[in-house]
Amino acid sequence: MNKHILVTYATKAGSTAEVARTIALRLEQRGFMVDLKNIEQKPNLEGYDFIVIGSAVRMGKWLPQAVDFIKNNTAYFSKIPHALFTVHLLNVEEDEVSRTNRLAYLDSIRPWVKPLAEAFFAGSMDFSRLSVLDKFVAKMVKAVEEDRRDWVTIQNWADTLVD
Repeated sequence: MNKHILVTYATKAGSTAEVARTIALRLEQRGFMVDLKNIEQKPNLEGYDFIVIGSAVRMGKWLPQAVDFIKNNTAYFSKIPHALFTVHLLNVEEDEVSRTNRLAYLDSIRPWVKPLAEAFFAGSMDFSRLSVLDKFVAKMVKAVEEDRRDWVTIQNWADTLVD
């Protein structure tokens, strides 16, 4: 039987959507039926055998729409195996402080889910994709325009999901 998988994501400027698309494509290559949906579409979780949920990070937390999606669907997450991924530009090193900070990104949803897997992927900063306000904030905090996504690592993680 072919498993039906949902890959859903919350993004601010598109980087997380591209990571989600890569995960979905990799799962399709492995023979699974995969639906890729933005969390803002409020996907119905009925009928899925596995769910992958991802979010960008703003102000040290998952995006509010991702947190709300988790909270509004807790009944499903107690029954359906799921995995989480986070896309961010900070705390990408392997020191204790970075690891602790990465885990804290999920503090607002940990009471609601028990994922089989979690991943933290470095993201990208493309000023042309930002709103005027976000661009202003990025420049105030001296953000650097860069792409730190490691596509091989993302694909390898997707290969570990679902038997």
